[in-house]
Amino acid sequence: MRAIWTICYKELKSYFTSPVGWLLLSIWAFLSGYFFWTIVQFTARAGARAMMMGGPSQVNVNEYVIRPLLQNTCVMGLFLIPLITMRLFAEEKRQGTMELLLTSPISDFALLFGKWLSAVLMYTLMVVFPFLSFAFLFAYSNPDWRPLAVGLLGLVLQAGAILSIGLFISTTTKNQIVAGALTFGVSLLLWVFEWTSGFSTEAWAKVMSYLSLISHYESFSKGVIDSKDVIYYVTLTFFGLFLTGRSLESLRWRA
Repeated sequence: MRAIWTICYKELKSYFTSPVGWLLLSIWAFLSGYFFWTIVQFTARAGARAMMMGGPSQVNVNEYVIRPLLQNTCVMGLFLIPLITMRLFAEEKRQGTMELLLTSPISDFALLFGKWLSAVLMYTLMVVFPFLSFAFLFAYSNPDWRPLAVGLLGLVLQAGAILSIGLFISTTTKNQIVAGALTFGVSLLLWVFEWTSGFSTEAWAKVMSYLSLISHYESFSKGVIDSKDVIYYVTLTFFGLFLTGRSLESLRWRA
């Protein structure tokens, strides 16, 4: 356990000793702030128009503000998560320190899990920090905090699955750009699998739709924890970590 936390701390620290971590936080905070501002403005104007026409004086903040923001955050992760994982092993290969790691007494599990955990913590920091703006919603309205908490849980579970895939891809190349592009490509493919349900109801289309990343986040964005969605994300995470372990084992034998 100590080796895992040592690797995790080292990797997490490396994000902020280089421009990568600060750049990711800045981009994420800017986009999150922009989405928050535009959605709140749209909701406020829609509420004002409804009042002028004799409609209800209050709007459902969870439905009109929190849920769209969670869905936008989900899309942002598709583009920015590959930037978190692309350097984890590719940079070690480029610097020539991969052989040192593989010949050290650290187990493959501690190495891969420590790096994956650092990526998950980095993503969690990226998500939670801009969401401090939600304090304004609770100060000036009365949203239900439980759907927000469930939505954040879903974001972390989804990110954990994508990060495990990116971790595996990072072990296959020493070029960070290639690792990031491949991770984005695989994530995008898993994302668009859900589109098949729109034009086919056959068994293969249902299977592809089930394998889609976005279809399993729908319930989380509504504040509902569905066991099949949790199982999907956890299974995909373990599958990615399993592939990473086999790749490290192959690299260790060659080293």
